[in-house]
Formats: sequence, structure tokens, C-alpha cells
Amino acid sequence: MTQFSDLLRQWRRTRRLSQLDLALQANVSARHISFLETGRARPSREMIVMLGEALAIPLSARNQMLAAMGFTPRYAARTWDEAAMAPIRRAIDRTLDNHAPYPGIAIDRLWRLTRMNPPAQKMFGMLGLTEGSSMLDILRNPRLWDMVENWPEVAHHSMLRLRTESTAQGGVPELDAAATFLVAHAKSGPDIGPAVPTVFRFGDQRLSMFGTIAQFGSPEDATLEELKIELFFPADTATEQALNGMFGKEPS
Repeated sequence: MTQFSDLLRQWRRTRRLSQLDLALQANVSARHISFLETGRARPSREMIVMLGEALAIPLSARNQMLAAMGFTPRYAARTWDEAAMAPIRRAIDRTLDNHAPYPGIAIDRLWRLTRMNPPAQKMFGMLGLTEGSSMLDILRNPRLWDMVENWPEVAHHSMLRLRTESTAQGGVPELDAAATFLVAHAKSGPDIGPAVPTVFRFGDQRLSMFGTIAQFGSPEDATLEELKIELFFPADTATEQALNGMFGKEPS
């Protein structure tokens, strides 16, 4: 049995598909899927790509499957500063800059802060976070627990998000460890509206915000696929006025 066979079976089970289900999605026979999982058949490069698409496997994991069969990686993992990433950097910077006076950030698969707009730099800077910091670390910091008024509810939803993201990527130890840590802090709160806000307390300042998450469509780069843009919006009028006041803009 090859490493590829193990990876294929693992991903099929992660996606909760039978061999027949996968065969139908990949347009091959269930018998061929069985042979691939037992090592009786050797996949072509094109077959690995097709199975990766059928199983919605992350691009970095598809490269791993290709390497297991001796093929070169298909999907690049460019560094943030490469010339090819310039349009992406501009798009992220424009999105975050235009989102001011509300905080906006870009994070990678391990919740490392890749970009922060000035409102986010000021707000998260109060928690000791800068570009390059991991938001997973701050989840374990009692300083955060004291500054978030509804910490049990936020911990609960953060735990669920971590588990979801880890499952989608086939299991990420760092995300799983953070989710496990939050279990002792998590508590589902009452139904208070369509979205659970995070309520920060900075001295006498109270900021209640909810977030939205965006990703790039049709990525062919592993780094880009793992990048998320998170934009925070005021959950009440007082927060909207406070954010506008802090950054010198009038409400639109």
C-alpha cells in the first residue's frame, strides 16, 4: 500500500463519501477507486488532480498526493512578497483601506495576521498583536478574556469555527489544539440576534462588532487559497459612532 493510497482513503473518509460516491463524482468506476486505495492501481497525474477536485482537497494536500506518486507539485505556494502576488496585495490593501474606519485584517490558515488596516492595528495592538502575530496565541491570553465582555459566547463560536476550518483542511493540529483549549471557556449564549458580536472593553470604551470572512475565488496557489480577509462591522450605533470618532470620519 502506498502513501497515496492512505491519503486518498483518509480524504474520502474525511469527506464522508463511500467509494461509490467518490467514483460518481470523479466519473470513474468504484472498482478503480478501490484499486487505488489498496495500491493495486497506480494513478496518473491527471487522475490525482481530478480526485483532488472531486474531494475538494486543499491545494497543498493535493501537492502532497502528487509527490507521493513521484509527480512534481502542480500548485505553487508563492511567498507574500513575490511579484506574481502584487495584484493580490493591492486587492487586499484596497479592501482593508476602504473598510476604515472599521477594523479589517487578512489572516492565513493558522490565523497569522498578514495585513491589518489602521483601525485594526490600533484595536488589536491593545492586545499586543501586530502583523505576523497569530490570533491563536491570544486566545490563550487572560488579557483577552478580561477585555471581551462576552468571552464565553465568543469562545464557543471561535471553537466551532476552528473545528470547521480544521475539518475542511483534513485536520490541522494547531487549530485542533486551540479548539480543545477553548472547550473549558466556551458557553453558548442566549439568542440575541442574527450574529454573535464580540464586545470589547477598552477602559471606558465599549465596542461591539461582528465579522464577515471573504476568500479569493478559484485560487491556483496554495498560499492564496489559505488566505482570508476578515472585516469587522459595528453591531450597534454606539460602536459605529465610536469608530468614526476614533478615526476622524463621519458616519455615511
